[in-house]
Amino acid sequence: MEQLIDYFNTETTENVARYLLGMYLEHETPSGTLGGYIVDCEAYLGPEDEAAHSYGMRATPRVRAMYEKPGTIYLYTMHTHLILNMITQPEGTPQGVMIRGLEPVDGVAQMIRNRHGRAGAMLSDGPGKLVEALGITRELYGDSIFTSSLHLVPEKRRIPKKIEVLPRIGIPNKGIWTEKPLRFVVSGNPYITNQRKALLEENNGWRN
Repeated sequence: MEQLIDYFNTETTENVARYLLGMYLEHETPSGTLGGYIVDCEAYLGPEDEAAHSYGMRATPRVRAMYEKPGTIYLYTMHTHLILNMITQPEGTPQGVMIRGLEPVDGVAQMIRNRHGRAGAMLSDGPGKLVEALGITRELYGDSIFTSSLHLVPEKRRIPKKIEVLPRIGIPNKGIWTEKPLRFVVSGNPYITNQRKALLEENNGWRN
């Protein structure tokens, strides 16, 4: 864990996003432990990033967590769905990574119940879906992704065969930031947002 914390403290947000692919994300809940591998995420580089909530050093109560130390959990609501982000730079530098897709591993039956019966790729192939599947609530806002009930488990990390770098999803009319390649995905994994079946790979795109 110390190596992971150091990575958040010293690397660029883009590098952290790459490193998070294959990282195991675990949530200890009253219904049991739920977890899986991160397969799809996006980097946000505020204050210069026009798509970031911290663009221009915006500092409303909603974005308070973005200015806290690396590993701080930043949650916000988009289209009624709660979205999970992790702060990736030293305190006062509001950058972070949004988690878009998760390959479920532990507690899948409970995840399906959390998603009201939805299974397969639809279980967690989007940012709101994985939050619901993992039972993440607003109470985790401002907690640490290293030490809270929702945490990363670097010992379980898998290595992607190939990482694809793409434009972020749903960023219209933001100039150069609309097309900037700041989305990182495990190539060929079925739990990527808008994944085409023709692109699926053996072993879900993992090297190990």
